[in-house]
Amino acid sequence: MADQIYWEDVSEGMDMAPLVKNPTTQQLVKYAGASGDYYQIHYDKDFAKGNGLDDVILHGALKNAYLGQYMTDWMGPLGTLAMLSCQYRGMDSPGQPITARGSVTRKYQEDGRNLVDCEIWLENTEGQKTTPGAATVELPSRQGLG
Repeated sequence: MADQIYWEDVSEGMDMAPLVKNPTTQQLVKYAGASGDYYQIHYDKDFAKGNGLDDVILHGALKNAYLGQYMTDWMGPLGTLAMLSCQYRGMDSPGQPITARGSVTRKYQEDGRNLVDCEIWLENTEGQKTTPGAATVELPSRQGLG
């Protein structure tokens, strides 16, 4: 079971622990099958190069899923992911690690819920933010425990 973060543990401006992903071409083929996105730039190196790319590239939706995993891992099993969004600003290739990072931008209560807004992103090995995004999570309070 994942660690649980509580409302009281969070402060605005705090950095979230990074999550490193190591995508492979095999993962891209599996993702193509699962998602139905068979565009060859995601698994056929010759096709990708013929379209001006250096290599095959990760599916945008897979990168969004990495950010979703990042947030659900961070918030723990009692948290709720209320909103997740991202933009695709750069390409990432298999065989190169990408790191999910984030920070808390706002902590507030609304309609009896403990909400936390986060700035999140994926970055490549050069530190470039290839996939910036945002998320809102609802966290449990320690005060609500037994």
